Amino acid sequence: MLTLSVRCQRVSHQLLASSSTSPLVQTRSYATQPKKGQIVKQASQGFKGKKTAPSGQMEPAKKDKKMMAFQPLPISQLSHPLFESDRPDTLTLQAFHPEMLTRIVESQALKFPHNDNDPFRIFGLPRNILVEFRLLSKPCSVIRSVTIDAINKLDAASEKNSKESRVVFTGPQGCGKSFLLLQALQYCNARDWLVLYIPRATNLVNSTTAHTYDMRTRTYLQPIFAYQTLQRFLKVNTPRLEQLHTQTEIEIERRPPVPPGTPLVELINIGLKDQGHAPTVLDAVLEEIGKQTIFPVLLAVDDFQALYCKSHYRDQHFSAIKPYHLSMPRLLLEYASGQKSFARGAVFGALSMSNTTFPLPVELREALSLEYDRPYGPYVKRQPELVEYAHGLESLAVPSSLSVSEAASVFEVWMKDRAVPSKPNDELFLAKYSEASGNARAFVWKGLLSSMS
Repeated sequence: MLTLSVRCQRVSHQLLASSSTSPLVQTRSYATQPKKGQIVKQASQGFKGKKTAPSGQMEPAKKDKKMMAFQPLPISQLSHPLFESDRPDTLTLQAFHPEMLTRIVESQALKFPHNDNDPFRIFGLPRNILVEFRLLSKPCSVIRSVTIDAINKLDAASEKNSKESRVVFTGPQGCGKSFLLLQALQYCNARDWLVLYIPRATNLVNSTTAHTYDMRTRTYLQPIFAYQTLQRFLKVNTPRLEQLHTQTEIEIERRPPVPPGTPLVELINIGLKDQGHAPTVLDAVLEEIGKQTIFPVLLAVDDFQALYCKSHYRDQHFSAIKPYHLSMPRLLLEYASGQKSFARGAVFGALSMSNTTFPLPVELREALSLEYDRPYGPYVKRQPELVEYAHGLESLAVPSSLSVSEAASVFEVWMKDRAVPSKPNDELFLAKYSEASGNARAFVWKGLLSSMS
């Protein structure tokens, strides 16, 4: 029995040895657990496999790259003369001066002055104009016939109450309403007016700034936007504001009242020192400059229709807040409707027909005598407050297309600035002008700059 057990043990040892060396026998191997700190790589499941890093080296982490519009290339890659970043300045234009703006300079391009206190540099610009000015070597615009019409209205408004000069630029999408408003702003600033420019009124109602409820006025204050408006208004109009003083006593919460005869610059600095006082100070400053008759005042608002649209702000019950219950839109609506006015000056606005989030409401459309874009009838609800705020507004229609001479000036500006990708000639100009049907924005973006997108 002992010898039999010894033989069995020998046979079992031989079978184990043969199973580990014979190719016909499969053995099961289990995955070992990764060590602490070791990165386990998995094979790619796509059509293309990943490149393996050398042994002992970790694969560097890849960063997500976001494509930015019009990102400049390094100078070493700009070998072609068309894309030279350090090209000589060949765009020579006459300066935008109020004395030059007559019928003689129609269809000519003029460059805006390059100063640190220019209104559009301080207040900002609409997005489409901002991108164009960044592409061009210097900001400029073409003087159109409607530009002279708007300037004539400003000259007449300089001696009238702003109730008689409440103008809204109307027209189809991309016809040049924002550029016309910018030209009016530059003209008034050069004429020594007090100017206040709101380039993107949608930011007043799209819930991008904080708001707090004020029990005293029963409105929702927007202190951050009021603070920024005061800061920009002071920087643009400092030489003129230093000559003005308050005419009445101004009461501000949690501080002594401001006595009459206080310089307006000191009143503005009160709102700049405490952001909570900014809405009250801004309202008081506009009332004070509305009483004086030394300087005319221009209030220019782009995206004007947003002041009459439903806001994105919500109260504590998550109910939509009306635009006239917000402090900044309500202040602008009071001057646009004539409830408040300037002794000398005007209120200009420009509609944005491309903004589908804040479309043109029926109350403003009927006040401006514009055609309906959808079926409307007497049974469609109108808000009486918006009808009152839109009452008395005057429409100034901007032509839907550029004239041939105006389009030629635009083409010449982009050609001299070497922004046209192909060789400029008459055939190219007429082809792009016909494709855009004369529309100003389509002529530039879909025509001249279409191959740069």
